Amino acid sequence: MKRLEGQIVIITGGARGIGEGICEVFCREGATVALWDVLDGKEVVTKISEKGGAIFYQKVDVTNQESVDAAVAEIIEKYQKIDVLINNAGVIRDRSFLKMTREEWDVVMSVNVDSLFITAKAVVPHMKAANYGRIISASSINAYQGAFGQANYCASKAAIVGFTHSLCKEVGKYNITVNAVAPGFIKSEMSDSMPEEVIKAGIAMIPVKRIGTPEDMGYAYLFLASKEAGFISGHTLHANGGSMPS
Repeated sequence: MKRLEGQIVIITGGARGIGEGICEVFCREGATVALWDVLDGKEVVTKISEKGGAIFYQKVDVTNQESVDAAVAEIIEKYQKIDVLINNAGVIRDRSFLKMTREEWDVVMSVNVDSLFITAKAVVPHMKAANYGRIISASSINAYQGAFGQANYCASKAAIVGFTHSLCKEVGKYNITVNAVAPGFIKSEMSDSMPEEVIKAGIAMIPVKRIGTPEDMGYAYLFLASKEAGFISGHTLHANGGSMPS
């Protein structure tokens, strides 16, 4: 039996990158996936559906409570439950701190942090009613080590760790676990645009000597989303090829 057979999963920011990788892995494992994004996710849905995956696209702004509530209502009306919430949506607005604008700070905090409050507010009541749930959010290696020009991003990803620690203490009694994944250097549109020497230098610092893939991240999320991970909560899974201790 597939590990997520019969489960209903929301994956935010699923239209590309790590989010797309999570969608692919979860669909292969039998989940029915609601791909949420402000970007067009129809191409990803078509690609995964052609391989037999159960997936549908909802255009959702995770910074807007009404948008999220409406999407959740549609899912509940059709499926009567939500088993897993993956908070993957995120943005960067990199700039050295003295040049960073308040707007660049606020946008990153809104998408990366406020969205967790908004999505959990909409989903947790349904998980509580079902006495089951998995909530997994995207942190980052840079929440722990910092990065030049990313004061906003690193602060947002560190906030996700604190949110995870706190929420797990409130919802554990309802058989809901709350965890995070902290990716390291992952192949993406952004990494592909880097100079080759920068990519090679980054890989040289990774003990497993390769860049991570969206599929690698999909399997990290899959473990925490599984029923077998029911005694793991409040944890941040470092998925970085050994780049730093957990």
